Amino acid sequence: MTDAIVIEGARKRYGEKQALDGLDLVVERGTVHGVLGPNGAGKTTAVRIMATLLRHDEGVVRVAGRDVRTEAAEVRRRIGLLGQHAAVDEKLSGRQNLEMFGRLYHLGARRAGVRADELLERFGLADTGRKAVEQYSGGMRRRLDLAASLITEPEVLFLDEPTTGLDPRGRAEVWSAVRSLVGGGTTVLLTTQYLEEADQLADRISVIDSGRVVAGGTADELKAKVGGDRIDVVLRDAAGLGLVATLLPGGATVDEDRRLISAPVSDRMAALTETVRALETAGVEAEDIVLRRPTLDEAFLHLTKEGVA
Repeated sequence: MTDAIVIEGARKRYGEKQALDGLDLVVERGTVHGVLGPNGAGKTTAVRIMATLLRHDEGVVRVAGRDVRTEAAEVRRRIGLLGQHAAVDEKLSGRQNLEMFGRLYHLGARRAGVRADELLERFGLADTGRKAVEQYSGGMRRRLDLAASLITEPEVLFLDEPTTGLDPRGRAEVWSAVRSLVGGGTTVLLTTQYLEEADQLADRISVIDSGRVVAGGTADELKAKVGGDRIDVVLRDAAGLGLVATLLPGGATVDEDRRLISAPVSDRMAALTETVRALETAGVEAEDIVLRRPTLDEAFLHLTKEGVA
């Protein structure tokens, strides 16, 4: 089985700016592949190239087994794209929007109507399908947007920051819909600014910085690049921060505003016991003590700052 997306050495320049600088990326079929990166890293440029909306200068880009430069029409038949901004008409009903997209894709009136009903049911919008979209919540609109991108049952779906501006409930609704898609065999490439989103959804993640991939792997593998477990100690009084920092293992960091000391540990339970004993000996009161794994946020900041693979 071929991979859903293969990019080798892709380059794209805008004047003096090198947007993509030898980008390499492989996305397996039937998975969610997250693409993370700071603003200006090249994420949206890469998506636009994969979706045949932009031509790259050098390299090879293949989507759904087709070359995006020489077989653009074939690629378009096999993909869907959900951008950052809603593409639906607020004055039309949900069903009318989906029917309109179906007609634009030349499905014919009957087939467009059938497909609209299928998608409304699939995304939990059957009861509201005849209401105007302006009456929808943010999460409902985004699910309708997602449904519209699936009118042609694409093999590969590009989601470019799909939950921007949504509240936690709306974001959870979209996450559930994406999981359902992948369960049905669709390949999803997801760009997002919400690292929790990538942590929740992505089977694998590529971190892009300065137009190239600087790290890749599962969320746990990326977190491991930061280091092992950590112990966080929040003190009641910031005056004890310096003293406690000297009592914790090497590499401790201090956040005075939050009265927080964080240090790497190798033995979780031993570290917890020793920390409590050290605080009692020093006569320092703690408000909270937590053992935790590194977060994807910490991994992202580390990887994009250091540029390590």
